[in-house]
Amino acid sequence: MSSGTALVYDEEMTRYKLLWVDPACKIEVPERLTVSHTALQEEGLAERCVSVPIRQATDAEILLAHSEEYLEAVKKTPYMSLDELRTFTQQYGDVYFHPNIYHCAKLAIGATLQLVDSVMTGKVRNGMALVRPPGHHSQRSAANGFCVFNNVAIAAHYAKKQYGIKRVLIVDWDVHHGQGVQFAFEDDPSVLYFSWHRYEHQGFWPNLKESDYDSVGKEKGAGFNINVPWNKVGMENSDYLSVFFHVLLPIAYEFSPDLVFVCAGFDSAIGDPEGHMCATPDIFAHLTHLLKSLAGGKLCAVLEGGYNLTSLAQSVCQTVQTLLGDPAPQTSELNGPCESALESIQCVRSAHKPYWACLKHTVAPPVSEPSTKRCKLAEKEEGVQAEEGQKEEGDGQKAEEEEVVWMKPASRLAPLVHTEVALPADLEVPDRCDRVRSSLAPTLQILQRLRDNFFEGSAEEEALMSLCSVIALFEKMKKQEIRNGLALVPDVSVAMLCAAQHARMSLTNRLLLVYLGDGEIPTYITEDGKALVVQISSKEPEEQKSRYQVSVCLKKGCSDVAGLMQAVLCLLLPLAYEYDPGLVLLVRGPGSGVGKAAWAQITSLLQGLAQGHTLALIQEGEKEAVGTTAASLLGDPAPSLGPLGAPLPEDMEAMERLRQRLQTHWGLLQTEAAKGKEVEEKGQNQD
Repeated sequence: MSSGTALVYDEEMTRYKLLWVDPACKIEVPERLTVSHTALQEEGLAERCVSVPIRQATDAEILLAHSEEYLEAVKKTPYMSLDELRTFTQQYGDVYFHPNIYHCAKLAIGATLQLVDSVMTGKVRNGMALVRPPGHHSQRSAANGFCVFNNVAIAAHYAKKQYGIKRVLIVDWDVHHGQGVQFAFEDDPSVLYFSWHRYEHQGFWPNLKESDYDSVGKEKGAGFNINVPWNKVGMENSDYLSVFFHVLLPIAYEFSPDLVFVCAGFDSAIGDPEGHMCATPDIFAHLTHLLKSLAGGKLCAVLEGGYNLTSLAQSVCQTVQTLLGDPAPQTSELNGPCESALESIQCVRSAHKPYWACLKHTVAPPVSEPSTKRCKLAEKEEGVQAEEGQKEEGDGQKAEEEEVVWMKPASRLAPLVHTEVALPADLEVPDRCDRVRSSLAPTLQILQRLRDNFFEGSAEEEALMSLCSVIALFEKMKKQEIRNGLALVPDVSVAMLCAAQHARMSLTNRLLLVYLGDGEIPTYITEDGKALVVQISSKEPEEQKSRYQVSVCLKKGCSDVAGLMQAVLCLLLPLAYEYDPGLVLLVRGPGSGVGKAAWAQITSLLQGLAQGHTLALIQEGEKEAVGTTAASLLGDPAPSLGPLGAPLPEDMEAMERLRQRLQTHWGLLQTEAAKGKEVEEKGQNQD
């Protein structure tokens, strides 16, 4: 299995700049690249990556996404005078040309294709290309928005042609809409394009109607273009995660890409003069982690925007560190998305309901009168045009930018040993795992406590020692000696109770217990709110009175992969991220029926929580899952699930009822704006 993270960078791409006065373009500077690479070096991340040399793109590669007439026109720019360059530039929007930009643009494409080659040939697992000029705005016959050639669009065509890729996912988290990528694939069902972007009811650049939520693609590509418009500034981490949980991830898993591209624009981070958003750099660690479980881990991140040099560098580091496999930082203070974000989520889910099985249960229609629309109209009536505010880069905006302050992301230190296992010696796991040493003798006090609490009569030595191993794994996590652990136990129910008790007493104030299977979980575990229990099974739950005890019933149990993943993505993950546990206890109950690939996916996704501190417990009769679990805990990519079918309608309806009940307590479960909820409740009352 491939491992390693590629870093593609060359200082040559910094050797062009704006040669005349242009307020709209002056923020695109060579330092964007140098500060990003310097930060990777200073954090010790560059040396951990596999350095991949760049090359120039060929004409044939450029023509995969651009017209011959446009290419020939750009080829002449190295020989133009300053006046000729300015004249040439004026036929395009918000872009500038330089005698060296054609050379750099070919290098940017070549760097992106080198990354694709490295990932697709198995030389590395994933990687990032730090390139300049960016690409996602450029169109078939036009430069646009600092972009000359469309790096990612070319790379997607290249991957399909060179490696026979059938399905490509492009995630564009830049704060501007990548209209060039959208136009390149809007009728192509083999490419799923997702973009969130500052829109403000068409008031923000590029001011296109095609950037709104109802542009879903054309002809055979209908449903494969997902636009999430931000109609106000100030979006936070919760808004970004909510869109991932309730829009992108369910559709992406149903689509099942063979390769993932990220148009990694960091003008969507806090402090950026273009975006004016409030998402902190560490959120990109989590967004990257959530995408790593797709496509067998084959992920190519390509730099786009980002104009606050501090938040840009920090965000690049967070992204690369996650690609390298370091534990994601602890999340904190996550809550529900703002009303405007909910309106956008509701509109997108409604627009894509006809195309994706995971959204068939969506009830609320698009928001007819967004909460931000009247404010926008009032601004125009007062003569305050939004375009002026966006394009003006004067002293006022600089002062506003300087006032934005945020904490530098905390250091993400990985334990010396990644995964430790408590398993029989004859059970094979990857060599990178350490085994619990039998010499770790428990104290008499611990032994007596275990006998008193978990065994009515005399305890068998094997059962007693298995619980001791579970406690030993906990203690090592507490001391940061290991990140996570795996134990095969004679009785998973007893081990689960022991683990939950010990964790709540000595390890963490918040425990997330995820149980797959039909076993019984005592309600007292959640009575004080120090533990959140989410159980996915085939048994009808009793009346759920506690917000901390959540039971999801699937008619076919965990063997129904489509229903299981819907429960994980839209219920489990939002709950887990908002709860912000210090430890995840993942339990595979006897006869759970969950397949190896789905189990690996769940194990991998949960690694984004609690800084990767996860203890997986498996019943002895489920030995076939041990190798898969150990690999996922080590950070190996989970196997692809393939395109998911439709979950059972009754399961979807039950999950929707559960989500509605819980959303009053858990903000990240919300998917409708206030008016949308009223419409939905009215429809249910009529039923």
